[in-house]
Amino acid sequence: MKNIKSAVEEHVSRNIKTYIILVVIFLLGLIIGIIVVNTSTQDVKNEISSYIGTFIQELKDGKKLDYLNLLKTSFGNNFFIVLILWFMSSTVIGIPVVYAGIGYKGFAVGYTISSVVAALGTGKGIMFVLSSMLLHNIIFIPSMLLLATSGINLYKSIIKDRRKENIKLEIIRHTILSALILVVLLIASLIETYISSNILVSIVKYL
Repeated sequence: MKNIKSAVEEHVSRNIKTYIILVVIFLLGLIIGIIVVNTSTQDVKNEISSYIGTFIQELKDGKKLDYLNLLKTSFGNNFFIVLILWFMSSTVIGIPVVYAGIGYKGFAVGYTISSVVAALGTGKGIMFVLSSMLLHNIIFIPSMLLLATSGINLYKSIIKDRRKENIKLEIIRHTILSALILVVLLIASLIETYISSNILVSIVKYL
């Protein structure tokens, strides 16, 4: 356990600048997502409130969740994101897409949180967000930052060292890490589907 902790600390220390940049991009995306909701027209806000209200009412009325479909959708989205980040970071021109992907995730989180709070009010909105979004995003967001950092390091290696054997080795390392992260994100999808969803169902009567 101590060796794992040391390895993590060394990795973060070695890539601290990259992580800071990625976190800033994520936070900018989150802020933009919040601003977009808050500056939307009243019609758009009404549509968002109606959608969230209908969803909550259906849960209150005892609608059963389709867990298999939820799992397929969640893991399908995660698989697509990992595939895009893996592929783009393996090309010289793909790194802007990696940054954009992190920014988009921040935007999606900010937009969702702001929409829910706008529809339900601060107290109930925070309750909804914590129950439905917190657990799996604790796994998802750091995993995406790790994968993006690995991709950026691969890009740097390709630029600095043009020897084919070294580039192949770096691509293999990045691919193995991507596969491991995909397994981790499967766990995140399982948590989102079977734990977060049930927590939301259990507290929906208070919303």
